[in-house]
Amino acid sequence: MKLQLSAPDHKKIQKTIAITGSKSETNRSLLLQALFPNINIENRSNSDDGEVMQKGLSKSEGEVDIHHAGTAMRFLTAYFASQEGKHVTLTGSERMQERPIKILVDALRSLGADIEYLKEEGYPPLNIKGKTLEKSQVSLPANISSQYISALLLIAPSLENGLELELVGKITSVPYIKMTLALLEQIGVETNFEGNKITVAPKKTVEDITLVVESDWSSASYFYSIIALSEAGSEIQLASYKKNSLQGDSILTEIYTHFGVETSFANNTIVLKKTTAPIVDHLEYDLSNAPDIAQTIAVTCLGLGIGCHLTGLHTLPIKETDRLAALQTELGKFGAKVDIDAESLTLHPQKVLNQEVRVDTYNDHRMAMAFGPLALKVDFTVNDAEVVSKSYPDFWSDLKTLGFPVQEL
Repeated sequence: MKLQLSAPDHKKIQKTIAITGSKSETNRSLLLQALFPNINIENRSNSDDGEVMQKGLSKSEGEVDIHHAGTAMRFLTAYFASQEGKHVTLTGSERMQERPIKILVDALRSLGADIEYLKEEGYPPLNIKGKTLEKSQVSLPANISSQYISALLLIAPSLENGLELELVGKITSVPYIKMTLALLEQIGVETNFEGNKITVAPKKTVEDITLVVESDWSSASYFYSIIALSEAGSEIQLASYKKNSLQGDSILTEIYTHFGVETSFANNTIVLKKTTAPIVDHLEYDLSNAPDIAQTIAVTCLGLGIGCHLTGLHTLPIKETDRLAALQTELGKFGAKVDIDAESLTLHPQKVLNQEVRVDTYNDHRMAMAFGPLALKVDFTVNDAEVVSKSYPDFWSDLKTLGFPVQEL
């Protein structure tokens, strides 16, 4: 599906949007529910990834295909490995079979797991024979994707002796680790995170409990971008959000003050307002704890005609696509000069944007949505726009609600 995007007739926006639950929280909650069935979940994400995760958890044997869902691949690898009697082949899309999983498999094997590679060593698909894991001590590099760490932490209470996890080196993506631990604590699991060591106590049963999933802050980032690129006085209200969020991407409230966006909280909603405050000429930010919003920030800077230097992006090359390379290519189509290395991106200011650009999305939902707000500055086309269903199926209809002309070609 190709979509032609252009700016609303009135660039001063006043709307309320309800965003689906966080994909990150949903997938963690679903795994905990599979381990402890008396957990109830409210405000689940309606994303493809959430559906794939739930479907995968329902299987005990045969092939489990998670398509492009990287979180599901990591979480289900740990889940099936720790479930006595389950025997599955865990696979995914062609891109998923290029995304490394060796660090997690090695960690699970050290705990006693029975996992074999069916094609290339270190990559899916995997043959997993579930068994009781009695060992409880394991170590991982600290600078890896937090999903590897969270996968182990989520199954930890179901292990015979719990888990002692040592993280070697400088820890990144700390908020996602803390999100996982906070959810464990909500269901009554004892945890401790001190220095580079995390411990999770075993737990046989939990009391009846309802986990309410907060709406997705990564999805909110696109509306922060819209407000940043809008006229002063524009305002969008988003539900349902918590001031003390578990999600690392809530750092948006701080970052977007540099772009003249003010955030206020009231009754589990956030109100984003464009102020007359001056914006920065150049943004420098370490996104180690929130790499998923890098694309949105880079596009926002492009639309504002300012430069940025974003660091802490070492996990982006192994996402749905190599996001650093993809950003360099797609920002470049609009005339921008972009420099990248293994863990950073530098965007040079570009005041005039090229017309009639066709943005490719690389099977990556965030590439599609990050560029959406740029329609406030220039008309362009998004190729394969349906990829947004991975995390935010209602994205394009919500843009229409804001008055954006969105035309299918």
